Amino acid sequence: MRVQTLTLAAAGAALLAPTTLPAAPVAFARPQAGPVALREGDVAAADLLAKVRDCAPVSHGRYRSDDGEPATIPVCGTKEAVFWKADMDIDCDGQAGARCNGRTDPLFSSMTAYQQSDGRYLNAEQLPYIVVPAASALWNHRDHRIGGGSVAAVIYGDRVQYAVVGDVGPHDIIGEASYATAKGLGIRADPRGGGTDTGVTYIVFKDARVKPIEDHAAAVETGQRLARLFVRGADAGVGGAGERPGP
Repeated sequence: MRVQTLTLAAAGAALLAPTTLPAAPVAFARPQAGPVALREGDVAAADLLAKVRDCAPVSHGRYRSDDGEPATIPVCGTKEAVFWKADMDIDCDGQAGARCNGRTDPLFSSMTAYQQSDGRYLNAEQLPYIVVPAASALWNHRDHRIGGGSVAAVIYGDRVQYAVVGDVGPHDIIGEASYATAKGLGIRADPRGGGTDTGVTYIVFKDARVKPIEDHAAAVETGQRLARLFVRGADAGVGGAGERPGP
């Protein structure tokens, strides 16, 4: 059962206030030159999954996959990334469209935790993004240099979909992504009864975000580069000066 995703307005200023981070990542950007032909899956799903076979927990406990389910999902960590293995519920929040609106989604919200460069909320139908749990004593994504626009590799079966962190959800539930993310992975992208109960791996790279957040081409380019480094076991941190991830 999908639960309502939190937004900046719902979560409150205290929850999403900026925090001091231990490293300053580069903000990746690329010129907006019209449609770009994207090739997802530059790194094989099997190679990424092999790197996250073992879990070193970084969360102080475990998450539920859905409201009412037992808490069985830890957030795990490496030097370069955090990851979790969960289900996928469909986030249809943000800009209303033909498939994501108040008629198609009983839990639809016109807001997402993060906004585009033009000030509008994200478009779940078009932008592959994932949802992270709200910061809490259980786990705080900001402590791992992750925030809005951070780059993620989402794996399902033999498919890899690169995405960004685009929304914030309940503090005790994990495993949610946008309509576009599900569609890209071949998962039924229906906010009422779509998604999948198991089999999705979310890998979020530390110290790397794209700007503007809606630039999916930049997310793919950055994600492929970091995934190659991750698979080779190299240090995927980008270092240098630049913007830090937001809350």
